[in-house]
Amino acid sequence: MPITEKSILTRLYIVAGCLFLFAFAVLVKLVSIQMVDGDKYRKLAMESTSKLFTIAPNRGNLYSDDGSLLATSVSRYTIRFDAETVSSKDFEENIKPLSDALGKLFGRTSSYYQQLLRKARANKNRYALVARNLDYSEYMAVKKMPLFKKGPYKGGLIIEQKTVREHPLGKIAERSVGYERVDENGYYTRVGLEGAFGDYLRGQEGKRLKQKIAKGQWKPIGWDNEVEPKDGYDVISTIDINIQDIAHHALLGQLEKYKADHGTVIVMETKTGEVKAISNLGRTKDGHYYERLNYAIGESHEPGSTFKLVSMVVALEDKVIDTSTVIDTENGRFKVYDRTVRDSKYGGYGKISAGRAFEVSSNTAMAKIIHNNYKDNPEKFVNRLMNMNLHQELGLPVKGEGKPVIRYPGDKGWSGISLAWMSYGYEVSLTPLQTLTFYNAIANNGEMVKPRLIKEVKEWDKTILKFDKEVINPSICSMETVLKVRQLLKNAVEKKHGTGHKLYSPNFSMAGKTGTAQKHYEAKDPDKLKYISTFAGYFPADDPEYSCIVVIHEPDKSVGYYGADVSGPVFKSVAQKIYATSPLVDEVDVTLLADAKLDAAYQKFYDTANKKYHQMPNVEGMSGMDAVSILENLGVQVEVKGNGKVKKQSISQGADLVKDAKIVLELL
Repeated sequence: MPITEKSILTRLYIVAGCLFLFAFAVLVKLVSIQMVDGDKYRKLAMESTSKLFTIAPNRGNLYSDDGSLLATSVSRYTIRFDAETVSSKDFEENIKPLSDALGKLFGRTSSYYQQLLRKARANKNRYALVARNLDYSEYMAVKKMPLFKKGPYKGGLIIEQKTVREHPLGKIAERSVGYERVDENGYYTRVGLEGAFGDYLRGQEGKRLKQKIAKGQWKPIGWDNEVEPKDGYDVISTIDINIQDIAHHALLGQLEKYKADHGTVIVMETKTGEVKAISNLGRTKDGHYYERLNYAIGESHEPGSTFKLVSMVVALEDKVIDTSTVIDTENGRFKVYDRTVRDSKYGGYGKISAGRAFEVSSNTAMAKIIHNNYKDNPEKFVNRLMNMNLHQELGLPVKGEGKPVIRYPGDKGWSGISLAWMSYGYEVSLTPLQTLTFYNAIANNGEMVKPRLIKEVKEWDKTILKFDKEVINPSICSMETVLKVRQLLKNAVEKKHGTGHKLYSPNFSMAGKTGTAQKHYEAKDPDKLKYISTFAGYFPADDPEYSCIVVIHEPDKSVGYYGADVSGPVFKSVAQKIYATSPLVDEVDVTLLADAKLDAAYQKFYDTANKKYHQMPNVEGMSGMDAVSILENLGVQVEVKGNGKVKKQSISQGADLVKDAKIVLELL
């Protein structure tokens, strides 16, 4: 068929029409993309080349009550090099002086850094690692180096910042200070003070724009953040680092001596409820101790004979006995149905007063008092316990408080022997802090105050929130009963046959009660029978300023397990050292506490602290706290490793003082 001009034109029209339709479709699609799906595609394009990353804010500082740091956020920096952005001229002119500066700062040869930077240049590496984990002073030094001072575009400098949490006290109070962590799903794990007050400490996240480069790596764009992070507030705790240090080392020494599994010490200010020290140490497989769990708050257990104070308060308050009431302990055995209560002293104590029975910690006497007077109305006894708030948790901000167990008649586990067993601390369960709160109420004339771990929340010098004393129960019993049991607690330490008489000192007064509770007593194998040794009390005995409890679990039975021997010495050591550092008028003869070595150490500290320094002083042999005080006043950043006196300092005596220099002190 011959091709005519008409057929050619027809075909051209068809082709032109198709092209027009195609162009129209493209135009429609472009409009659709711009007007309808534009945001979607722009977002996809943006995410494929650049992305906003979260910047964690600096957590607020956690302080002790005197302003010493318990936990602080420290910025750490990683330095990388973008070899592509730097011009050839700038690179060749600056590589030698830059490598010289890097080598001097980080203790490597200049040739090492020249080789690193040239290799990055040859491989067109836009993300070469130069140094990581730098502190602020090192970071500032790097920013001022040749080439790098030209910034991210001309100098190729890439800076990545992260925040790490440091604890200046090291392992002391590590569990009590605690931590707050968040996983990839946004779930928080909160431990100790850090976890309890995370809402204040946490701050607000910032945003930083980064650009995607080779191998899936992301490079920060520019110097500035898109959204600046807001630092968290500072939290002032009630912890006294001097008392904390005393409690930690006293507990550690006793745990090691008795090869115990774990233990805790709590020191609380009587009138305010402020917790001044809280130490929790558990044993590892290799026999060392560290802050494994918060036993003070989280571990509820049968308190043993320390609960006899509660039983005595109930009996005196209900006037079923007086301290002079005579109790026959018989032969040290008291049968309740098919079970027998036994005294630790073979043959018992004969006929003694109720007050004396408390002082010698007679199980049979206490069981007789409670069982015989409440067996017809056990609800009366338990109601009295509940009126004193012993069945309730303290409601602490710290997570994981153990639940108290106070059974009521008719509850599962209640039986005919329950009253007798409860009277001396079995079939009930309390945490050490719950037990201490009751003892503190007795020391505080019957007013039960809530243990407090925080004093205030601050933003710089501005107080955001202040926490005051919180009263749980204004009067757990009458003042008459308080005065009677306080005398009994004093007698238990001061009288010759009191269970705590080994702790007596004529130089300072204490009051308290020992407790030795059996653990795993249901086991038939005697080797599985363990003990919990406790001492709870307060000091001074007549005008209490501090209450304290020491609980040690599973001491080696071959070494000893009674509360007076195991836990009592820790209590005495804590009380004695607090007396020594804070003498109490009319209670302590300060001449008896004079210590020539202590005076000499203080004079050395005073002389050193008041010198004008242009070079690094020698702090070896000084206490860690004194050394830190001197060096920080000189503007030196101090990192402490260990406890005790300074064994070694990383910057030698005589070295020139450099502003913001960092020194590491090794203590022993």
